[in-house]
Amino acid sequence: METNYFIVNIPLERVGVLIGQGGVVKKTIEERLNVKLDIDSSSGSVKIELAKPLSEAGDPIALFKARDIVEAIGRGFSPERAFRLFSENAILSIVKIDDYIKPTRNNLVRVKARLIGQEGKTRKIIEETTNTYLSIYGDTVAIIGENEEDVRAAEEAVISIINGAPHPSVYKFLNNYSRMRKMRIIRR
Repeated sequence: METNYFIVNIPLERVGVLIGQGGVVKKTIEERLNVKLDIDSSSGSVKIELAKPLSEAGDPIALFKARDIVEAIGRGFSPERAFRLFSENAILSIVKIDDYIKPTRNNLVRVKARLIGQEGKTRKIIEETTNTYLSIYGDTVAIIGENEEDVRAAEEAVISIINGAPHPSVYKFLNNYSRMRKMRIIRR
């Protein structure tokens, strides 16, 4: 027997966002990827399965894309930003803050404040220099980007900040990355 599904748990307060007004977000994911979402509103559990089995030309890549979109919405992204993951090259990465720090409430609040920065400055700099989107939600930082290099650079900046690196050194790393990124684009 084949198992062609994923089960993803998302926070209860994100279930409504995943469904969307009148079911529009759920329907968009199902139609664009030819999958079926079974959402349990009481637990936050989402079963994602192919609308057609593999034996009938079901696309396993669509299953992975749907999982990433559901996880992105569950990690705080708006559906519009999560829908960037429909793109063939788009990547979702999730950094668990408590993998790097002792997970106390004070530590989590402090680290999230450092990641966001005053008036969102740090988050904005990371997003603009790496061409990614960040969502700082709960005890995670989710990153969506169009290529692996950009996502890895954003991850490195996020992990550096979590580990207590001074903001100016992280900004310097990001500026260097941005410069190298532009040079590669010009050479292509």
